[in-house]
Amino acid sequence: MKKLDWYILRKFLTTFFFSIFLFAVIAVVVDVSEKADDFVKSGLSFYGVITQYYIGFIPHIIALLFPLFVFIAVIFFTSKMAGKTEIIPILASGVSYQRWLRPYLLGGIFLASVLWFANRYVVPKANVIRSSFEVTYIDKNNAYNSLLGGNNSVYMRVDSFSYAGINYYDTSARRGSPFFMSSHRDSQIVYNVRAETILWDTARKQWKLENVVERKMDMMKEEVAYFHEKWVKYNFKPTDISRDKYTKERLTTPELDRFIELEELRGSEGLNSLKVERYRRDATSVTVLLLTLIGAIVAGRKVRGGSGVHLAVGFITAAMFILTDRFSTIFSVKGNLHPMIAAWIPNMIFLLVVVYIYRKAPK
Repeated sequence: MKKLDWYILRKFLTTFFFSIFLFAVIAVVVDVSEKADDFVKSGLSFYGVITQYYIGFIPHIIALLFPLFVFIAVIFFTSKMAGKTEIIPILASGVSYQRWLRPYLLGGIFLASVLWFANRYVVPKANVIRSSFEVTYIDKNNAYNSLLGGNNSVYMRVDSFSYAGINYYDTSARRGSPFFMSSHRDSQIVYNVRAETILWDTARKQWKLENVVERKMDMMKEEVAYFHEKWVKYNFKPTDISRDKYTKERLTTPELDRFIELEELRGSEGLNSLKVERYRRDATSVTVLLLTLIGAIVAGRKVRGGSGVHLAVGFITAAMFILTDRFSTIFSVKGNLHPMIAAWIPNMIFLLVVVYIYRKAPK
């Protein structure tokens, strides 16, 4: 690392963190103005609103626009360097164009790694806090949707031989009734259990069945047993059956992988939105790196109009990226486009943009 690298990296990171800090403040002010009535109705103190909502809202909004602000930060400080004629002497002194881009590449990799880790573990935990507040105080009636999208019935495949169902399941209370599960062998039912109520116990990490009737069938023989309550360990948890509009945002990446795997085993439909979310968590990190290079190459050339022209190009590029991302997501969720392709299409397109503008850039 030379002085040139530290000089550019310092400008890069300080500009980015300053801009993202200002944006976070503005976002909080706007959000407070929109939700002021909800905060008053909740009855929470100022400290309660901070700890039960904004400590989750701020990471969510920062991660959402993280690539865009990396792009704007690169364009802003690089355009300033070009306007002060700092870049021309650097290249004229014998520094190659590739060498000049190296600190941008290092900074982009660092910020991409930060976003990758945050998307996998930090942001989902923050979304649990944010969404819990919204479900409790803002979106009580519309937050939860059942697996069948209209009523609160849940039907699922537990394993290769067993199927279960809950006629009504309350996601907030983690309680359902009535419950049944059947196991099959050679097209015959060999085990059946029915309960008036199924309840998740957070302390024991088990399901509690109440007023249970258990049947075991073996050819012409049947055994029936009755229990007031029965503790069982199934391979599904409340998060696996309480699929709502916040589910994909709340789960860490390992949890999301497991959730998708279980839903595929159960034959659930409409999993493309979950898969797109899973692949996008990785793809967005690469987006940060691509936008860093685009911003450096575009803003590194001194042009008439200065930073204004560069920022205009930057906003147009960002708008194109967002449109491409939205269209690919819609084609995957509503159509037959593979989720991985949908998540990576914007990066594929902008990789071609990077190659093109790099070849055309004056060196």
